[in-house]
Amino acid sequence: MKKLFVLMALCFLFPSPASALDGNDLLLRIDRNLNPDSYEAYKKLINIEPSGKKKEFVLFTVKKEKDKVAALFVSPASEEGRSTLRLGENMWLYIPNVGKPIRITSLQSVVGGVFNNSDILRLDYTAEYDVKTVEEEGGNYLLHLKAKTKTVAYDQLKMWADRKALLPLRIECITEASMLVKTIYFKEVKDFGGGIVRPSVIETDSPLYKGYKSIMIFANIKERKLDDEVFTLTFMPNLDSLR
Repeated sequence: MKKLFVLMALCFLFPSPASALDGNDLLLRIDRNLNPDSYEAYKKLINIEPSGKKKEFVLFTVKKEKDKVAALFVSPASEEGRSTLRLGENMWLYIPNVGKPIRITSLQSVVGGVFNNSDILRLDYTAEYDVKTVEEEGGNYLLHLKAKTKTVAYDQLKMWADRKALLPLRIECITEASMLVKTIYFKEVKDFGGGIVRPSVIETDSPLYKGYKSIMIFANIKERKLDDEVFTLTFMPNLDSLR
């Protein structure tokens, strides 16, 4: 009995790393390691078809807090001037000369390919998900995430994260029926300056789109303070003024 009490005391004083963690706090730390709270970035999206054919897009993106994201198409010329806006789960696409922004959904894709609008206009993971459990697997963390609402693109996520850097390594996106729809891979950690050290390449593939792959490459990312006005429908035609 004495040994049991000693063992319990030791467990209390020195809990295992996984049990000592608050899952949602861990996810918040991962969010902040991926992006500052408010930032700007340039990124290239590459869609690759089974034939090897590629289509590329360059976007200028700004984000504020957990749930405000806007992006401007810089190239190709056929897309130049288009912009997108996301406020929580609400998304719009602005096309010059059309008149007013049009509604789009998270599961659509303004660029085609495997990345959908939810992936391209990524919110903080803590804005959309709660952590149900945290495990240790192969020296890394495995977080089981559950969507906070039915409007989130993926009902569940399984996120493998580097235990030391607290950055995602791989995410499996799963439906409410427990079907895998997409896997996202985080690669090539890069120092962008200003204390931002994060994966510079994100790749995705899907069992639903055999042979197709999409890649997102970050060319630049830096902290930037932004006014709320930037994230409004009326400002969508003026996003280029931020560059």
